[in-house]
Amino acid sequence: MMATVLQVFLKTADHCKKLYGRHTRIILLILFLILVLFPLIYSKSYLFGVVCRILLYSVLAGALNVINGYSGQTCLGAAGFFCIGAYTEAILAVNLGISFWIILPIAGLFTACIGLLLAWPTLKMSGVYLSIVTLGFSEIVRLIALNWTEVTGGPMGIKGIPLPSIFGFQIRGSRIFFYLFLALAVVFIFCTSRVVKSRIGRAWMSIREDPLAAQSLGVEISWYKALNFMYGAFWIGITGVVYASYARFIDSTFFTLDEGWNILSMVIIGGQGTLVGPVVGAIIVNFLTEWLRPIGAWRMVAYAVLIILMMWLRPQGLAGASDSILAERGFRRKRPKPGAGAGKS
Repeated sequence: MMATVLQVFLKTADHCKKLYGRHTRIILLILFLILVLFPLIYSKSYLFGVVCRILLYSVLAGALNVINGYSGQTCLGAAGFFCIGAYTEAILAVNLGISFWIILPIAGLFTACIGLLLAWPTLKMSGVYLSIVTLGFSEIVRLIALNWTEVTGGPMGIKGIPLPSIFGFQIRGSRIFFYLFLALAVVFIFCTSRVVKSRIGRAWMSIREDPLAAQSLGVEISWYKALNFMYGAFWIGITGVVYASYARFIDSTFFTLDEGWNILSMVIIGGQGTLVGPVVGAIIVNFLTEWLRPIGAWRMVAYAVLIILMMWLRPQGLAGASDSILAERGFRRKRPKPGAGAGKS
């Protein structure tokens, strides 16, 4: 029954995707205008909190998608990069009083350097081996945040993180932070779309499809893989800065392995290797989180069932192309054998 409902939903998603493909610019413009005017016509802060999380996770899932979806690497350490960015903001802002706008690029570049340090020794790894390394990295970062009490506050975390301000106006509350998250998401999608369509993006995708063929055509695989990790880590680190300012308190429990799986599930559900996929995944997972909140930890089981059904029925994700390589691995109805209909008039 659930599989049938999901199939109907997937067909509807296909129709929406075709409509989006025909009228991309108009749809994006209308959506942007609706989002800009949204705080002016709606006043309930609860919904703004949900929308802020959707925009936040759209960037987190999109940055992870750059690594997993466009270059074919398998990173499970998004929570580790997220933790580094958030703690960089908290430590520099609280202890040194540095401005949010100065910390933003510093944290992004610092996280990108950590991404390079992680990527460089693992360039020849792939699949499950790279997954285990990145998973271990994420947990190491969390444990450092938990135990380095002099710097990170240990189990007590860091509180009183200053609010960002622009032209003397303090950004406070979900309704105002909404615009900051929206700006972050728009800039990320714009920059990533340009990078993906550039020579660098084509190199990433060639590595994903066939590393040997890419190397034979002159693509420096090691360099482009490292650059891919750095780019994804850069945006995750910046998102961590914005999140720390929004939450105003962080500790190590914010960046557990569950958080990493949560981000990964958005990429899988939405569709790897697409710009809009992580956004779709972030919307679905966050609304499911709110809808299933009464059942507590059991909602993780619901996520697992949804991912299993997605991998069975539509492994390319909701926004993935129906004729992609991933789609061929999904569920297909039995087709008639060649010549089975021969002789019929």
